[in-house]
Amino acid sequence: MDPSPAAADVAAKAGVPLYRSLDELLRKDPPDGVILATPNALHVEQALECIEAGLPVLLEKPIAPTVAEGEGLVKAAEKAKARILIGHHRAHSPIMAKAKAVIDDGILGGLVAVMGSALFFKPDRYFQDAPWRRQPGAGPILLNMIHEVHNLRMLCGEIVAVQAFASRATRGFPVEDTVAINLQFASGALGTFMLSDTAACARSWEQTSRENPAYPSYPDEDCYLIAGTLGSLSVPTMRLKTYDKAEGRSWWKPFRTSVAEVAREDPLARQLEHFGAVIRGEAKPLVSARDGLANLRVTEAISEAANTGRVVHLPDRREEEGRHR
Repeated sequence: MDPSPAAADVAAKAGVPLYRSLDELLRKDPPDGVILATPNALHVEQALECIEAGLPVLLEKPIAPTVAEGEGLVKAAEKAKARILIGHHRAHSPIMAKAKAVIDDGILGGLVAVMGSALFFKPDRYFQDAPWRRQPGAGPILLNMIHEVHNLRMLCGEIVAVQAFASRATRGFPVEDTVAINLQFASGALGTFMLSDTAACARSWEQTSRENPAYPSYPDEDCYLIAGTLGSLSVPTMRLKTYDKAEGRSWWKPFRTSVAEVAREDPLARQLEHFGAVIRGEAKPLVSARDGLANLRVTEAISEAANTGRVVHLPDRREEEGRHR
């Protein structure tokens, strides 16, 4: 389903029918499930159409343009018991699964701190091809940070407060190009995160995970460091430095060093396999609509903190979920 002029050639080469609107597709040839990879502004409207048709949906992130719109969609989805998988594809990464297992198994002890980064350089053409990317409503907080928020929530738990400084000093666009973020987690752990789309640096997920060959990668770089009371884990190199609890902990004592073994597979392919299982009723969505809303809520809070200079507190998601059960 694609209204663009180029769609006819794509459909012809693939040997598949072409529909010019979602409504036409749902009326003429209802599918088993729908992947909504459409502009953000259409996400809620089109997801509601699919819910009404009773179809499972893989909805690209963000779940909605705003938290208010996302809340409405989540309510509709839960009322209809709809199967909605939000397209935070890194949730399907074996790297993330292994990192989460290391943390959940207590190898790092109680979580203390996380340091993260998404530092990369978007070329001038990126902004020339789509001038809207220079304007408020774009920028790396809303376009890129939402991926990092989901990863941090998977690994470290719910985020309950944020602070942020934003700068547009390098490019001078109306929208930010660099952001420094502080995070407080429900567990009491604290985090820092550096975000920039104008930094000549390889400390981003794409350039370190080695999951997408379209990006040059650097196997000696990490984008997350998670530290606990017994040790630390660097992601995605998966380097571990741990103390033996029985031998005691001290900065005078050497760490035991190791590397957690992990397969490096395409999380987009794994996400599609999972969506097939969701369609068949064999699995519940790994990233639910309420997960997608929580990610958007944190991202909006970071923007608010950067714009106002205030600490922004977030609702306790556990209490929120309890009210909706």
